[in-house]
Order: sequence, then C-alpha cells, then structure tokens
Amino acid sequence: MVGMANGLLIMLPGPTNVPDRVLRAMSKPLIGHRGPEFRELHERIIENARYAFQTEGDVLVLTCSGTGGVACAIENAITPGDKVVVPVFGVFSERIAETARRVGADVVEVPIRWGSAPRAEQVAGALEGAKALCVVYNETSTGATARELAKLCELAKEAEALVIVDAVSILGGDELPVDKWGVDICITGSQKCLACPPGLALLSISEDAWEAIRANPRRPFYFDLVRAREFYEERRETPFTPAIPLFYALDEALKIIREEGLEARIERHRTCARAFYAGLAAFGLEPYPEPEWRSNTVITVRVPSDVDVEALRRAMKEQYGVLVAGGMGKTKGLVIRIGCMGAITAREVLITLSALGASLSSLGHEVEMGEGLEAARRELGLA
Repeated sequence: MVGMANGLLIMLPGPTNVPDRVLRAMSKPLIGHRGPEFRELHERIIENARYAFQTEGDVLVLTCSGTGGVACAIENAITPGDKVVVPVFGVFSERIAETARRVGADVVEVPIRWGSAPRAEQVAGALEGAKALCVVYNETSTGATARELAKLCELAKEAEALVIVDAVSILGGDELPVDKWGVDICITGSQKCLACPPGLALLSISEDAWEAIRANPRRPFYFDLVRAREFYEERRETPFTPAIPLFYALDEALKIIREEGLEARIERHRTCARAFYAGLAAFGLEPYPEPEWRSNTVITVRVPSDVDVEALRRAMKEQYGVLVAGGMGKTKGLVIRIGCMGAITAREVLITLSALGASLSSLGHEVEMGEGLEAARRELGLA
C-alpha cells in the first residue's frame, strides 16, 4: 500500500511513492554500524540486490544519490587520458560526459537526437582504443530508453572496452540482466524503481571492472570502491557511517521485490506504461520520444502549445493533488515527465491521467476524458 505524502500523489520520475512497509521500516531503532545487527542487515541487502541486478558478482551500497554513484563509478574506473565514449541524447548522458572530462578522460561524445537513443552502428566506429563505453540506459530527461544496450555491450566487449551503465531510473522496472549482457559497472538509485526514499546508490561491479579500478592510483577517498569491497568482504561493513534508516528501507524494498518476483515487477511496469501511452494517445497528446525508444518508467509527453507547462503542473498539484515534473535541458517548457516506477499500479495511472485531463480542460484545452481513461483501463485489463 502506498500512502499520499501531505495529500500529494508523487508521480515524479524520482523520488517516487514509497510503500508504507518501507516507510515503517525506517522507524526502527538505530543500531551500531560496527555490530552484528548491521552486518546481518548488510549481507541480506547485498544478496537481494544481486537478485535485482541479475548478477553473481559484487554489489555495493553507497550513501549518496544516484548521481553520486555514477560519479563514483567513473572516478574509480577511469584515469586521465583514458578514451571514454559517451552517446549523448539527454541531460544525464551530458552529465556522464562532463564527469569523465573532470577526471581527465579523453571523452568522445556520440551525438544522438533527443527523443531517440543510440543504435549500435552509431557507436561502433568510436570504440577503437576506448577504455570504456558509458551509456545512460534510460534517459530521464527525455523518457527514451537505449533499447539496443545489449548490442552496445557486445560491441564494447569486442573492442575490449568496459561498459558503465547509468540505470538509475530503470533498474527494477525494465529488463537489465547485468551478467548476461556483460555490463561491467551498473548504477542505480534507491528512489526510483526500487521504491525507496532517496539517499542510496547501488553499484554492481564485474571482475574486469575491478581490474581497472585496482590499477587506478587516483581513486577518491570517500568513494574508494576497493576499500568498500574490502570492508564488505572482511567485515560485512561499510568504510564510513552509512545512512542506517535508509538501509532499513532498502532492506524492506528489496524484500518486496523478491516477494513480487522480478519478472512480474517488470511486467507490471510495462503494463502501466502501455496504459499511460494509450490514455495519452486518446487525449490527443504526443509522447516526446519516438515510439521505439519510449520508456516504461519515465513517461514524457509534449504539452499542447496553447498550454503553459508550469500552469499545467500547478493545476495538477493544487487542484488534484498529483505532482509531476517539467522538462530538463532542451525539453524544459515543452513537456511534463511522469514517473511510472516503483510501486506504480492501475490506481496511480488512472488518478494521474484523470488529473492531467481535467487540468488541461481547466486551462482551455479540451480532451476526451472518457476515451482516455477507457483506453488506459483496457491496457490495465479493467475494461
């Protein structure tokens, strides 16, 4: 069950609604982070996180944001002068490129049209001599998913390059078998598809990545992954004080994923995304991404030209209690972004579409409310 914070339904592309079970877990009494209670908690989290990542390899949990996790991965695996290839198709891929530049990497950007995502052939020619390919799997700023990620991983392996994947807004909400696809470092955040409060980043790390990380003499102090691995392997602890209430929350959130089953959870996200897209189409609204790249976790829709984006967001929040995001970068002022992640169900889909349709009508842009909701209900199996 998901409650409504301050009377609001949080339909942002992160942070998202948190199940009551997870919120209650955070209220447990604190424990020492150097004692047996924490070690047991930490070990359980790592084992369940491996299930979510679909990996037999190492997973580490850091007290930081998803962006912190991405920076950690790059600062550990990349050294000055390394060639790093980054397909750029939104704000978050721009951030990865900038992060790599700041550690002194030779960054080769592959420009991709916003609203689409990289195809394997667009990237292949840039990989020769690369230390790493850094890919945003789900570009949160545009709502486009890199559907050819598995092919990109194959190309990188042929070029003997590492694959670093920002999966902050998609892991747990769409297919991402880390070991099967050959992802060397995969990063996600607690506050998106895992349905947990913000403040933790999770990273899966392959043996090839460890080889590169251990060889880096410039690893950061706080984000030293070698040290983090040693602390976990030797003591089941973290090098520095972790956010214990968030570890409680993550523990409960990962238990919920286990109970539901990863395949069922991914299918739930897909079903809810189909319902959103069907409802939007019946409203006469156009998603920002091209059809083949449309995300199942971030629904990005163009706002009609006769409607002000901020007025629409304000109406949805103040009149109907639904909070959605505006655009970022090139999409700012053009779109709204809706989170379809974590604890998303038919209830949240229908409430959000109702609020969107009613708000558009109140701003003078009439939509076929009944048709939109009926289209969504059909996809949800409720018609």
